[in-house]
Amino acid sequence: MTEYYKTESKIHVSVDCVIFGFHQDALNLLLLQRKMEPARGRWSLMGGFVRPDESVDDAAKRVLADLTGLEDVYMEQVHTFGAVTRDPGERVISVVYYALINIDEYDRELVQKHNAYWVGVDNIPPLIFDHDEMVSLAREQMKQKAAREPIGFNLLPELFTLTRLQNLYEAIYGEAIDKRNFRKRVAEMDYIEKTDKIDKISSKRGASLYKFNIEAYNCRKTKFKLC
Repeated sequence: MTEYYKTESKIHVSVDCVIFGFHQDALNLLLLQRKMEPARGRWSLMGGFVRPDESVDDAAKRVLADLTGLEDVYMEQVHTFGAVTRDPGERVISVVYYALINIDEYDRELVQKHNAYWVGVDNIPPLIFDHDEMVSLAREQMKQKAAREPIGFNLLPELFTLTRLQNLYEAIYGEAIDKRNFRKRVAEMDYIEKTDKIDKISSKRGASLYKFNIEAYNCRKTKFKLC
């Protein structure tokens, strides 16, 4: 280490993960109640410090896997928070990511171990430090990205009904979508494929199940716009 580095103060770098899931036609956020000080018992995002042998991207993936047991999940960096007094414990700079997961696939035992719970995005309790701002920025960035790229399918199971797909995008945008126009757009997208399977659980009459063909979408190189 050169003398130049020795004269500079050391600052902690962390990552915080804004984890979205879709359940019962609503967008949800995975939060935990902290088991440590500062702010023990208060609501928080899942986070952790960046280790010396990993990048910030790798740290975010590790933190997400530690909480949910999931790997190879859609994640995107949102913003870096570096206000001097943002963390009362130490001087900490946090790099924020949002992740989209299928709410049926995560490891429930791990989530319980971390004292974490799903909360509807419209009923989020006050969060510690600047985590409210992190969630707000992440939600807006996700909303904008979902309007032009098919990232929303990461929140769905492999097979889904058109009703559930519409409910998902209504939850993302926070507004109602005209059913006829929505289905017309879906019909124009041949990479949203109708299967021969029927959903007999959530639909009494039995609704057709669809799937998103990522390979077909990548081959088309077409503009994505469902609403």
